Amino acid sequence: MDEAVDDLEGAKYISLTTFKRDGSPVSSPVWITGTAGSYAFTTDDTTWKIRRLSRNSAVQVQACDMRGRVKAHATLYLGTGEVATTPDAIAAAEQALSAKYGWQFKATKVADSIKARLRRGAPQKVAVRLSLTRG
Repeated sequence: MDEAVDDLEGAKYISLTTFKRDGSPVSSPVWITGTAGSYAFTTDDTTWKIRRLSRNSAVQVQACDMRGRVKAHATLYLGTGEVATTPDAIAAAEQALSAKYGWQFKATKVADSIKARLRRGAPQKVAVRLSLTRG
């Protein structure tokens, strides 16, 4: 993969753009982990980004802040996203996210478990693998 993609390693958030059926882009800020063009994150299986990725695997990625505002002069990366539902893929992504984000990631896991206890039929976690190259 392109060496420039390595600057995503240090990004705390990325703006992940997925595409609706009509081709309209929709961006969401997400935490990311990975290196050398291969990245991952986890999310609930009921999110719209997962629904869009299931129909169209094309993605665009740029470094952003926690609100999704793309950083000035942020490089645009193009690629594909693959939804993985196996326990091994989810565990590997969560372990890498925990190593990168530490207590913040662990706090979200606690919040997720509290939400799951309060409602039945809680969403399942999935891992998303991104393969990116500089756009």
